[in-house]
Amino acid sequence: MKLDNPSTIFKKVLQQGSILIAGIAAIGGLVGTLVAGAPGLLSALIGAGMTLVFVTLTATSVWLGSRLPIGGFFAIVMGAWIVKLVMFIVLVKLLLGVKEINGPVLFFTLIVAIMGTLVVDALVVTKSRMPIVEN
Repeated sequence: MKLDNPSTIFKKVLQQGSILIAGIAAIGGLVGTLVAGAPGLLSALIGAGMTLVFVTLTATSVWLGSRLPIGGFFAIVMGAWIVKLVMFIVLVKLLLGVKEINGPVLFFTLIVAIMGTLVVDALVVTKSRMPIVEN
């Protein structure tokens, strides 16, 4: 896939990010099951799912914003950031009261998935060939 326009770049980010998160869900689920049983598995899957939703929101907002003038770009990206922040706070508050959730497994799955998707983002962007100056 030639990475020379925003659509192909964000498509690649979403594809590779999804594959990575699926792998993290599988490995995290296995480790979570070994460490904490069914709550560990559930926690790893929730952590991976949360990461997938947030990564998708980020990539989609930047992709949509790239089609707008600079003011629209910042409005879309900052709006998505605020939505993600509120969603994260609400999800954490909801999950704190659930006894079937293992906090450390959820936390470490989130951290590994977030760090992994940041690496995927960086690798895809560094391999892209988008012109930064137009004629």
